[in-house]
Amino acid sequence: MPGKQTAIITGASGGIGAGLVGRFLEEGYNVVATSRDATRKLAKSDGLVLIDGDISKEQTAVQAVEAAIDNFGAVDVLVNNAGIFLNKPFTDFTTEDFEALVSTNLLGFFYITQRTVKEMLKQKSGCIVSISAALADRPIAGENGSIPMMTKGGLNSATQNLAIEYAKDGIRFNAVAPGEVDTPMHPNVPNDSTQPVVKKATVKDIVDAVFYLVQAGRVSGEILHVDGAAPACRW
Repeated sequence: MPGKQTAIITGASGGIGAGLVGRFLEEGYNVVATSRDATRKLAKSDGLVLIDGDISKEQTAVQAVEAAIDNFGAVDVLVNNAGIFLNKPFTDFTTEDFEALVSTNLLGFFYITQRTVKEMLKQKSGCIVSISAALADRPIAGENGSIPMMTKGGLNSATQNLAIEYAKDGIRFNAVAPGEVDTPMHPNVPNDSTQPVVKKATVKDIVDAVFYLVQAGRVSGEILHVDGAAPACRW
């Protein structure tokens, strides 16, 4: 890889986000890591800039992209990892739930992706990977996430549309769509005896998928499912 590249990672303070920060640093990237409590949860290191902020606020995007440019001169990779999920029957979702999901999962994506693309257009290259969800297009009985999947499905659609829009500019857009991942977002719950056990993915599984898409220079517009073929096992 020529030169030292720079990645911005959102939702970086734990789980998949923290795993991504560690991997990108190991691979020799400069990293701007942002989350509500990045400076408290992540250890300082060379080549790492920590930005505290709510990704649903435009100012957080401004600070993260400016930090990348001011400290490292460019943004080569953006990983939109920040997101929230709620599992409840459709009729139990509230307006507050809806607004929280849209703010984090969609506005958060919009603010920082738009600013990042503006920088990538200057260099005519870049890679953006968003963390979607397998449930968006592979529903599973008992996983009641209709409203969260409305937002994650939107990320998939935006990814494919943006891949076409910016192909001529050398900017690639892809998404990783995990099933259940062994993180605090998916605590262990008793298994329904009617459902076969599906092994959860590890953080490393998701990080590996993201890094494949970062390195795969001819792949764009791809939604890469990392769910162990869960719908084939559960009904």
